[in-house]
Amino acid sequence: MNFWCERAWLPTGLAERVLIRVENGVIASVSTVDTIPLGVRRLHGIVVPGFANAHSHAFHRALRGRTHDGGGTFWTWREGMYALASRLTPQSYYRLARAVYGEMALAGVSAVGEFHYVHDRSNEFGYALREAASDAGIRLTLLDTCYLAGGIDQPVNEVQQRFSDGTAEAWASRVGELKSDDVMHVGAAIHSVRAVPRAELSTVAQAFPDAPLHVHLSEQPAENEACLAAYGVTPTGLLHEAGALSSRTTAVHATHLTAEDIALLGSSGTGACFCPTTEADLADGIGPARELADAGSPLSLGSDQHAVIDPLLETRALEHGERLRTGQRGRFSPAELLGTATRHSAIGWDGGRIEAGLPCDLVAISCSTPRTAGSLPQQVLLSATASDVDTVVVGGRVVASGGVHETLGDVGRLLADAIEELWA
Repeated sequence: MNFWCERAWLPTGLAERVLIRVENGVIASVSTVDTIPLGVRRLHGIVVPGFANAHSHAFHRALRGRTHDGGGTFWTWREGMYALASRLTPQSYYRLARAVYGEMALAGVSAVGEFHYVHDRSNEFGYALREAASDAGIRLTLLDTCYLAGGIDQPVNEVQQRFSDGTAEAWASRVGELKSDDVMHVGAAIHSVRAVPRAELSTVAQAFPDAPLHVHLSEQPAENEACLAAYGVTPTGLLHEAGALSSRTTAVHATHLTAEDIALLGSSGTGACFCPTTEADLADGIGPARELADAGSPLSLGSDQHAVIDPLLETRALEHGERLRTGQRGRFSPAELLGTATRHSAIGWDGGRIEAGLPCDLVAISCSTPRTAGSLPQQVLLSATASDVDTVVVGGRVVASGGVHETLGDVGRLLADAIEELWA
């Protein structure tokens, strides 16, 4: 299938009347035309590259709208998450993740990085996630996560035992049995410096040198305080010591950083994945996004615990967080924000641009809804939401149109059924 776009955001900027020819799911050519050829799919509004959701915990979606009574902190919220994790089976996780990834597809996500730590010392859960992504029509990077401790110098608790392989070597052996294919790439993750002891960090960092490596970093001040008390360095300093910072590494959250931390991350080319709606929901704080970008850290975005699944809202929240933090507007240009929302390289996939040789991942955003009507085309990213996504193309195939998933159908019903099953 080939596509004609009313307007498309190309690497050179916005262009009108764009024809995208596709071969085997890959963009073969991009050109502007005066006449619409017969047999092409017309995409109206603004067409942008498919979004990359660089940080997901799919099972957290079952907590949405269930954690807001009684106040609390990140640490008290975590108790509800553990209760949910204890209920998962590979089969129930497949059904939930299929619906969650379907919700992502409706929102324009073409690839997701799943920070996966519910293992039970097997790969059954991991392959269930692969099948869920395949059914939803999106690509998956399984960031299989090493999780060995319940905190610095603390054993794992009863639920956390499901997350742990016992040692870094055992984790690497199990992950080494996973196979990448055209739906799933296998990557690695250090859960945090709280969950992987200092002596094990380098083993995890070096286990899969050609794969993406992600790590939760300085999401909460308490993590920094515990790391400084135990090791005399910040979490960033500890990762640097272990050789875990590089251009294939992404630090997730990176909220509470020192100037030295920012310099270490930037100089090593380590990326930073911000999850603004989760960081707001969990009262994490607002990280130094502009400073990290200026230091050399490529930025990406994730929906993390899925308080919402809306890449456009995450994009806008990144800029709004900067405005709230600094009192200045326009900290990121619309083009920079789009690059952040489409950074597929953060999870090891090609993509993120509409150009020949890359996967044909397209998102058509309507410019005539109550939210987007009157917006300048180049600023629609700052007015649209996922509700304004009209058509989603992944690998040259239409996976969603008019708010309906082409193969899954009623994603809301799938979500309701999967979540009800878990809490029954």
